[in-house]
This record gives sequence, structure tokens and C-alpha cells, in this order.
Amino acid sequence: MIAARRLWSLFEPLHAVTYFTPQAASAFEAAGLTGFWRRYFAGRAAALGAVGPGPVTAAFFGFAPAMVTRAFPGVWARITPPAALAARADGARAALSELFAGLPPATVAEAADLLAAAARQVDLPGRVLAGAYADLPWPQDPVGRLWHAATVLREHRGDGHVAALLTAGVDGAESLVWRVGVDGGRLREVTQPARGWTDEEWDDAAGRLAKRGWLTAGGTATAAGRDAYDEVEALTDRLAAGPWQRLGDADTERCAALLAPLAERAWAALPDDNPIPLRRPVRE
Repeated sequence: MIAARRLWSLFEPLHAVTYFTPQAASAFEAAGLTGFWRRYFAGRAAALGAVGPGPVTAAFFGFAPAMVTRAFPGVWARITPPAALAARADGARAALSELFAGLPPATVAEAADLLAAAARQVDLPGRVLAGAYADLPWPQDPVGRLWHAATVLREHRGDGHVAALLTAGVDGAESLVWRVGVDGGRLREVTQPARGWTDEEWDDAAGRLAKRGWLTAGGTATAAGRDAYDEVEALTDRLAAGPWQRLGDADTERCAALLAPLAERAWAALPDDNPIPLRRPVRE
């Protein structure tokens, strides 16, 4: 597996605890914010400041503009960006600390140091979300530093993925319909509502992809569609490779080895079917 994709599969589960754990929900509730989607939008967008729907629609890409507009700017009347950032970090730290119980603290600390070394070397031009998170103060504790590094790196990869999708001439709705089609169509019921697209918008996007020869009438990807999708993923990998090239092969391999047991612990708190898309590794 290409290093950038392999490392993403290991650090993304660490980041994703912010969406799916009770500790994350509790931290936001303690700050006065309830509701999954309020937590999601406020927490993820807070690094940008008290923005309106325009920048969030642009940066988050796959979300329906109507869903974003329902959240912004209204969510900032319920919580400030600094409070959202603090709640998000506190919830992730609490979740990971519990999941890592029994692991050697030195393992977590070394993993945090290496992942942070990679995250500090991300290239920022064109990477709006990664740049916003890279500007935030670095936590001093190893678990907090680990989560922050994973967040910078996943947003760096995500910014590059948006660029790759735009290069392929794909819009937000099409990107999701396409991904579901590559996955055999089975995750539409998870993905579509999680990103706010109506049935009409989803079906229109499917029709546009079908005209390009990338989707069948049944909603699954054609061979041409799979090839084009693989090209987007390969470009995403290339755009995400910089931090690992700068970290060097030896430290990248060491980082991967340290992250593997941490990611396995994090998976205990994550759903198998999720719209990130993050897939549980298959054990051989």
C-alpha cells in the first residue's frame, strides 16, 4: 500500500473518535452544545473562525449546501469557535485516553512525537482546513498532541482529495454518488442522509455520472468509472505524500508500527459503515 494511504488508514481512526464516542458528545454538552450535527459542524469548522455557510460549503465539499446553511451561521449563537475547539479536543482526548488504557505511555508518546513531526511539515498552499488547524497551538500532552497531529494530517489529505475531485470535474453530490457506486451501491442509505442530499439531487448526480459512462443505471460503477476513481485516489495519495517524504522512510515506518495498535484500539469505538469513508481493516 502507498505510504500516504497506509498512514491515513492508521491515523484517521484516531481522529474519528471525535464523531462517534460518548466522551466527544459529553464534552460538547458540557460546553452547552447538543446534537450530533451541531457538534460536527461547529467542531470541524471552528478552526476557520465564526464563518458563514460559504466557506464551509467550499471546504467540506461533499455536504449539500442546504444542510450547511441550516447550521451556519446559527451554530455560533450556541457556542463560540474557541469553545468548540476546546470541547472537541477535550472529548477526543478523553476518548483516546480510555481506549489506550493499558498501553505503554511511552508508545503513545513516541507515536505522538512522530505523527506531530509529519504534521508540522504539511504543505499549506491550497490547503484551507489543514492550514487552519496547523495554526492552532499544539497540545503539550501526548494524547492531545497525537489527536491534533492526526487532525492536521487528515484535513491536509482531505484538502488534496477535494483538489483531485475538482480536477476530475466532479461536484459534491457526484463525488458521493460515485464513491457509493464504487462500493457497490450498498451505502447510499448511510451516505446520502449524512451529507444532506435529497433523492432528486442524488438521482440527478447519478444521471450525470451515467452520461459520462462512470455509473450504470443501477447505480454501480462501470469499469471506466472505477478506473477514473482509482486515478482520483492515486492523485490524492500523491498530494498527501509530502509530509511522509519529509519525515523519511525509517521514521515513517516506525510511525506506522506505533500507530497500528493505537488504531486498532480506536476502531473499538467506530462504526463499520460510516460516511468518512473509513473501513475496518481485514485481518489476514
